[in-house]
Amino acid sequence: MVNIKSPLRLFIEDSIKELIRGFRRQRIKWRNAFLLGSIMTTIVVLLHTPTFSVFSDEEETESSSPIYLNGSLHLNIQIVSSDAKVENFHALRTRTPIVQLNASEASGTVISRKRRKRKKRKKTKDELILPDPPPAQPHVLSSSERRALSLPPKKALTYAKLEIQRAPEILNDTDLFAPLFRNLSVFKRSYELMELILKVYIYPDGEKPIFHQPHLNGIYASEGWFMKLMESNTQFVTKNPEKAHLFYMPYSVKQLQTSIFVPGSHNIKPLSIFLRDYVNMLSTKYPFWNRTHGSDHFLVACHDWGPYTVNEHPELRRNAIKALCNADLSDGIFVPGKDVSLPETSIRNAGKPLRNIGNGNRVSQRPILAFFAGNLHGRVRPKLLKHWRNKDDDMKIYGPLPHNVARKMTYVQHMKSSKYCLCPMGYEVNSPRIVEAIYYECVPVVIADNFMLPFSDVLDWSAFSVVVPEKEIPRLKEILLEIPMRRYLKMQSNVKMVQRHFLWSPKPRKYDVFHMILHSIWFNLLNQNQTSFDDHSPDS
Repeated sequence: MVNIKSPLRLFIEDSIKELIRGFRRQRIKWRNAFLLGSIMTTIVVLLHTPTFSVFSDEEETESSSPIYLNGSLHLNIQIVSSDAKVENFHALRTRTPIVQLNASEASGTVISRKRRKRKKRKKTKDELILPDPPPAQPHVLSSSERRALSLPPKKALTYAKLEIQRAPEILNDTDLFAPLFRNLSVFKRSYELMELILKVYIYPDGEKPIFHQPHLNGIYASEGWFMKLMESNTQFVTKNPEKAHLFYMPYSVKQLQTSIFVPGSHNIKPLSIFLRDYVNMLSTKYPFWNRTHGSDHFLVACHDWGPYTVNEHPELRRNAIKALCNADLSDGIFVPGKDVSLPETSIRNAGKPLRNIGNGNRVSQRPILAFFAGNLHGRVRPKLLKHWRNKDDDMKIYGPLPHNVARKMTYVQHMKSSKYCLCPMGYEVNSPRIVEAIYYECVPVVIADNFMLPFSDVLDWSAFSVVVPEKEIPRLKEILLEIPMRRYLKMQSNVKMVQRHFLWSPKPRKYDVFHMILHSIWFNLLNQNQTSFDDHSPDS
């Protein structure tokens, strides 16, 4: 089969031969040489461009395959064939390629690529951290569980307490990671019974913004996100208070501070008086507070002032279940076993609470031993900087992160590059750095005496964190280096596993932070419930 050369290639060969003959005769027209050189350079570039297959040695046929430019533009190129030989380049100009554009396919391909990119970005930001759990097998209710659904609230609580006490032993679970829990069997059974039994009544009283208007940004967003998700919940919320096991008072201490506190007054008593009047109104309007003196009522407050706003109402302070970020055991307000330690989570984007968190570096990419940067308020942080700032290259300890340092490595990059992230208390014992460290897979080092860690009723914090007494700050590096590498690797792996229990989602997922808070309130309600059956169980 004869291989017919393209007219362009014939023209190039003839031009090169003529140029060589001119050099040999030393009759060179330099202007023409430069012009010819530029034309040949352009042609060579076109010859190496895959989309211009018109310049190939092989003839194109009408059945030529489609060509894609950058994966998006669909072209069908057809060349009108001829048997005549073309001896110069001018004849090629008369052969215009016929180009057909399929507009619908082109636009569809572009949209498809954009969708794939958006889906990939979403997966990187959200699903990589908190994947959807596999479909759970439907739980078949036992006869006693079916009977429990018809019990009045007090008897249902007693039944649940007895069921938890005799929970079957669980060694391995497909949903939960056993090393994170004090007693996985107890937690699993308690959580199942919460989903089965618990009903919450939300008081409709109170005007916005203090009531029913959640604050969803910043370091105090936990109280707002719980309010938002609780008020939109259909599984646990009941409109019939006679069926409720718990009564939620939906106010925000952050909104209370914004609306009532007088800046510069250094007086938060007006906030306490406002809450005292609110509770007195509830006890007058409804019979539920007076039935238990508030022991089945709860509030959720992440603001530092949360504990101190209950001081003007003795029953609110003494009996109600308080979910507090400022869970300080030394102030006499937080009662362990009754009150709940609320995790302080910093939310930067209320529309996408999972955005820009997670995806920490591997252990091999964490050269920094310990890191801290932050304002120097409180009693612990100045002491930390006194002993460790600019004292050791392994200990990156700062006040506010200096600009010259932040330009090279941001705050988040420091966390992702550190083995341990220091979480010293500020004015109060709580710190958002604890949850931030978990988000970035950095083992948190908690330095705050008298702090009740979040969910410590069920989580074993020694499995994924280090607690250092304030007096041991001078020995901080020594304490961290004494931890064997094998134990550190296990803790760092456990940090990844515990992430799901500290993440807010626009739509709550099983075992996430919303459900963990609600479970802690439910669990503590059972612990203080002293009622009993005559025969101890529905089966009897």
